[in-house]
Amino acid sequence: MNISISKQQLADLPPAHFSGTIVVVDTPMAADSAVEELRKANLIGFDTETRPSFKKGQNYDVALLQLSCLDTCYLFRLNKIGMPDSLKDLLEDPEKTKVGLSIHDDFRNLHKTYEFEPNGFIELQTYVTQWNIIDKSLTKLYGILFGKRLSKAQRLSNWETEQLSESQQHYAALDAYACTKIYSYLNEGNFEPDKCPYEIADDEQSLNVTTDEKI
Repeated sequence: MNISISKQQLADLPPAHFSGTIVVVDTPMAADSAVEELRKANLIGFDTETRPSFKKGQNYDVALLQLSCLDTCYLFRLNKIGMPDSLKDLLEDPEKTKVGLSIHDDFRNLHKTYEFEPNGFIELQTYVTQWNIIDKSLTKLYGILFGKRLSKAQRLSNWETEQLSESQQHYAALDAYACTKIYSYLNEGNFEPDKCPYEIADDEQSLNVTTDEKI
């Protein structure tokens, strides 16, 4: 038996919220301070956001890089500050554990603009298979483990806007925080697959698994 949540089951769940502190990082000095605080954390959640394109052939660079510990999320506005050396060093540090979902897509997009060698990263899509979870999207993984639904309402908003709205900040912070929460919950042995209400038979897999691996 494998574990997967259907779109309808997910839609019926109550919304999740990020109750921690959000810090918008839009100067190189603020980036250095943020990295200094993040280095104190045992685990860092990772995600990125890019301004959506609605025209064929039009593409944008990664605008936002989110790094979260369990109580604070830092939103690095790359479109304003680029990638400071302190941030690059953190992403390359094999001694600092970072966890994300579909991270190779994030790396590929970041590498269009920045040269860095990511180290110390854990891919959630691979990690969760140890518990027979076959879903790949962050939204579904969070729903399975915590019975809450991550909102995707801000996903296609303008991440290069002069000021990030409160809704954008909470959306971005929650995605990075969710990665740390999922990994910690599983790593600490809190999930019992045989008690999960979303267990499905093998012949039901194709009906439940989302084709969108990121959201």
